[in-house]
Amino acid sequence: MDLAKKIKKVAVVAGVTYGFIGNRMLMPRQVEANKLLLEGATPEQIDRVHVAFGMPMGPFQMADLAGVDIGWHRDPNRIENVRDALAAEGRWGQKKQAGFYDYDEKRNPTPSPRVAEIIQEWRDKTGTPQHEVTDEEIVERTLYTMVNEGALILEEGKAQRASDVDVVWIYGYGWPVYRGGPMFWAQSEGLGKIVAGLEKHGFTAAKSLNDAAASGGRLK
Repeated sequence: MDLAKKIKKVAVVAGVTYGFIGNRMLMPRQVEANKLLLEGATPEQIDRVHVAFGMPMGPFQMADLAGVDIGWHRDPNRIENVRDALAAEGRWGQKKQAGFYDYDEKRNPTPSPRVAEIIQEWRDKTGTPQHEVTDEEIVERTLYTMVNEGALILEEGKAQRASDVDVVWIYGYGWPVYRGGPMFWAQSEGLGKIVAGLEKHGFTAAKSLNDAAASGGRLK
């Protein structure tokens, strides 16, 4: 913490866990975003919901910025999901002017007909049931699951307090400041609402989240 102050950075103490605090909470968001693609949503809809919420970008915009090939196994014959299919075709994101979106020379994105084809191919291949995905469902399955993961991190002692989780997300990941961080936002939304939204989609709410919702208490 002293070092952070010396270099004028905002720091929190995090225990050792896969992805630490921020990236660990990103994982369930990305898993659900990928599932939603196969169930009927588009990259544009999912990203639009996140930007409307106040994020600087959505999960697929972020993938294109970072590089769709980041973490890819580099075997073009091993196609296991939509992202593999994009990477195998050289759609590595903004640097290639093609990822989940198509890009012009100024990196302005447009929806990609080829990506729509690839997503449909994977819907057909996996036999994933289709339904009309609402914006509300996207919020519940991508943001509520992040809150749930944050609660698990707190239960495991990998973060000292809920406000530390919020600091990580505000300073490190572009969470909208006016929403106060994911844990503060969950509290203001109502923890009972978060638990109900998770259970509606088949998720098991963290014990601390359930307990706080039942007692009218706070995440700590």
